[in-house]
Amino acid sequence: MKYIVILCDGMADEPLDMLGGKTPVEAARTENMDRLAKDAEIGMVRTVPEGMAPGSDTANLSVIGYDPEKYYSGRSPLEALSIGAKMGDEDVSFRCNLVTLSEDEENYEDRVILDHSSGEISTEEAAELLNALKTVLKREGYTFYAGTSYRHLLIWKGGKTVELTAPHDILTKRVGEYLPEDEVLREMMVRSYDILKDHPINKKRRAEGKNPANSAWFWGAGTRPALTSFEEKNGVKGAMISAVDLLKGIAVGAGMYNITVEGANGGLHTNYSGKADAAVKALTEDGYDFVYVHIEAPDEMGHQGNAEDKIKAIEYIDEKVIGPVADALHAAGVDFRMLILPDHPTPIRVRTHTSDPVPHLLYDSTKKVKGTDVYSEKAARESGRYIEEGHRLMEYFIQS
Repeated sequence: MKYIVILCDGMADEPLDMLGGKTPVEAARTENMDRLAKDAEIGMVRTVPEGMAPGSDTANLSVIGYDPEKYYSGRSPLEALSIGAKMGDEDVSFRCNLVTLSEDEENYEDRVILDHSSGEISTEEAAELLNALKTVLKREGYTFYAGTSYRHLLIWKGGKTVELTAPHDILTKRVGEYLPEDEVLREMMVRSYDILKDHPINKKRRAEGKNPANSAWFWGAGTRPALTSFEEKNGVKGAMISAVDLLKGIAVGAGMYNITVEGANGGLHTNYSGKADAAVKALTEDGYDFVYVHIEAPDEMGHQGNAEDKIKAIEYIDEKVIGPVADALHAAGVDFRMLILPDHPTPIRVRTHTSDPVPHLLYDSTKKVKGTDVYSEKAARESGRYIEEGHRLMEYFIQS
């Protein structure tokens, strides 16, 4: 038996008036998900434990089978594992977003966050901007590491965990109320604006009608994590396919192999087909029993509040990933189980994550079960199936 998870980040949503009372999943053309749903188990699962922040970190840990209440030590340390940042037991890491702040205000504190991703800035452009920050903000005990697109890291040697706010949680809000109390971190964020606002990269982006990446924003503090081996835990050899360092870091911590797909960038126009082909190859040719395919696009569109593009992202996943993978595995004569779900909702209405349960679809090529006509939030709720502890879904998926 082969196992594949298609994780559609932030795909779950709420009914929207602009969509005639439908969610983006219901409004999207999802022929392949609906085809599988007819012979699949559909239900709801709570991926974020009560009292924990609804992030992709806690939620994906849960989906992969690690209880966040036991294993979670912060978001950025997981990303540090992927980037290869050196972390000691006493060190603290921070996510460093390159964000877009408003520019009309005189004081940094009065600016508002317009875009948490600076228009999904390219990795190449972001690397140049981060080099500028590293040069000017260089100080003993603090080290910047470049990541992917707008997602980067700061490691504080022998530092302290500081409570900070994710930028996508405070879009359009004045930043003054959310700045670090720690003087060094606060000073670096304020100075970053002066360093970046007139950088040639940002001048070019403005001229092209794109959002400038004009400030660093620190959040997601944490210490080095200690995950147990996924293979020892589940008895299957696993691989990860993702464009983002968070998921790659979880894979490193869990002893899974990271498969790199050219053109996978975490955006709306990522290389969907490349991910599908890589997943099929891993399962049918390369000796892997389990593949986790993470696709960031629906989450990014949710943060942007763009219902039209969120629907497109869902349709791309259905057409270019789910359908081709299922068809290829059937054609290869492989017995397989496929799990399709979001990690958390990212509703268009709020433009950030929520901790509501999410719909999951579990298809087994060797079994015929009475499913539903469609895959959707409503169909999953009406099924009556519900898993309260999300980290137990993986055990059920592999061992049931």
